[in-house]
Amino acid sequence: MTEPELRSLDHPSEGVPDVVTTAAGVAQAAQELAAGTGPVAVDAERASGYRYSARAYLIQLRRKGSGTFLIDPIGVRIEEFAPLAEALREPEWILHSADQDLPGLAELGLVPKRIFDTELAGRLCGHERVGLAAMVANTLGFELKKGHGAADWSQRPLPHEWLVYAALDVELLIELRDQIAAELEEQGKTDWAAEEFDYERLKPPPRHNPERWRRTSQIHTLRKPRQLAAVRELWLARDEIARTRDIAPGRILPDAAIIQAAVQDPQSANDLRQLAVFGSPRQRRNTVAWLQALNRARALDEDDLPPVSLPQIGPPPANRWARRNPEAADRLTAARTELMALSEEVKVPLENLVSPELVRRLCWDWSPTTDPAQYIDETFAAGGARQWQRQLTVPRLAAAIG
Repeated sequence: MTEPELRSLDHPSEGVPDVVTTAAGVAQAAQELAAGTGPVAVDAERASGYRYSARAYLIQLRRKGSGTFLIDPIGVRIEEFAPLAEALREPEWILHSADQDLPGLAELGLVPKRIFDTELAGRLCGHERVGLAAMVANTLGFELKKGHGAADWSQRPLPHEWLVYAALDVELLIELRDQIAAELEEQGKTDWAAEEFDYERLKPPPRHNPERWRRTSQIHTLRKPRQLAAVRELWLARDEIARTRDIAPGRILPDAAIIQAAVQDPQSANDLRQLAVFGSPRQRRNTVAWLQALNRARALDEDDLPPVSLPQIGPPPANRWARRNPEAADRLTAARTELMALSEEVKVPLENLVSPELVRRLCWDWSPTTDPAQYIDETFAAGGARQWQRQLTVPRLAAAIG
């Protein structure tokens, strides 16, 4: 059986709208969107990999009766988005991968009361491929124009081809939402999705992690605390420069150069410039900052050096459980087997059924003083598991490991 031929969608049905660049334009767009009906398709383009911030560099909006709007937020002050925030306050927002766009939109005061995340809904419905293009193709039968999602959307002017892509991102989002909503209803998962959407909309930003520098690529090759101190100080200096200039840290200084400097320990500007990356003309402007960072690391007392490894927080890697805690290993095996079977039954990916980290913590820390089902439910609730997840998983896990 051959798959049906996809209809090509390479241009917006109403043409590419002019980009809104002024406060007056934002106010006019808000007025027209408020006059529309139904939910609003929402998307935002960022410059990940190019910029430090997660700010939106282009906002796409579409609503029935209003059409599509492309808004350039860079030249508009935050307070001038108030009319748009008011127009978008009540309607449901339709987004694809909402967690990518909501933070940048919130910086502009654009915050929804309700959302529908088509990517997340697709997962709950059991779609194997949940990228926007794949879902539009499999659900609506259209082939979207190839995208520019990884482009540098902070550059100006934006090429026409990019604007075509941006407008197409919201062209069929309303229709996709309706189709996926019908699938959710048919599968009895509408309430599950509503809980997930609210969780996504309301979850706080990630907590600050002071040890982010330990994610530097190849840091595992270093075994001396003084070298780790050099990595930390270089990473912090790079982060400050990147934040100030709003440039992605890796474009300021690659991780490989940080590791090389930590190993070679250059003592002077000339020594530093002998290292490959640091000798480039672009790096010369930051030479003083890098040397100061290395000097700070060298000046630290032994007691102030970072440990080679951090104390274990939470369960160890699962491949060590059989030796360190065989009972916990048995519980984890039984829990995973039961959850995999449940995942197949309800056609929801395992990671969406319940957080794997919650399951690992449950099995490792297992110490019920009450009914096992109650203990599991309380553990999952404290870890942020939604009600629908607990209703599905708790009875099965209680029977498997209780």
